[in-house]
Amino acid sequence: MTPSPSKILVSEKDIADKVRELGARITEDYRGRTPVLVGVLKGSFVFLADLVRAIDLPLTVEFLGVQSYGDATKSSGVVRITLDLARPIAGADVLVVEDIVDTGLTSRYLFEQIEARGPASIKLCSLLHKPGRTLTPVNIDYLGFTIPDEFVVGYGLDAAQQYRNLRDLRVLE
Repeated sequence: MTPSPSKILVSEKDIADKVRELGARITEDYRGRTPVLVGVLKGSFVFLADLVRAIDLPLTVEFLGVQSYGDATKSSGVVRITLDLARPIAGADVLVVEDIVDTGLTSRYLFEQIEARGPASIKLCSLLHKPGRTLTPVNIDYLGFTIPDEFVVGYGLDAAQQYRNLRDLRVLE
C-alpha cells in the first residue's frame, strides 16, 4: 500500500503565485515569438495547464511522455519515452516543462532527444528542483521551488499514480 502524504511542503497559494511569476517572465522573454511548450508527462500536466494560462503570448503545446520511476519512489536511472511529440519542432523555440528535476538524468536525456530535432532554441522550466539528488547538473532557466531531498506528491506529482489531484505539494511519509 502507498504511504499517505502528510506535511504540506508548498501551499496552493504559493504555487499559484509562483506560476503567475514564471508566466510573466516567460511572456517577457519570448515576446515576439511563438514558443512550443513541451510538457513532460505525466507529472507536469497540472503545472503546464496553469502555466500556459499565465503566459500572455501565442504558443503551442506538445507532450512527451517519459518514465524513469515506474511505481517506485526512486528513479531507476533508465529513462524511456512512452509518448513522442506529435509534430516536428525543427526551427521552433522550445520550452520543456518538467514537474521536478532531481537527478538530472531525465532532463539531460530529454534535451539530447529534443536537440537532435533541430529547434531554434531550447530552455527548461521546472516547478521543482531537488539539488540534493543531482547526478547530472542541468541548467533550469525557469524554476519554481528548490526543495529538500524528500519524496513529494500533489499538483500533478504522484506516488504509484496516486495523489496527483492534491492542490498543494506534500511530503510522502
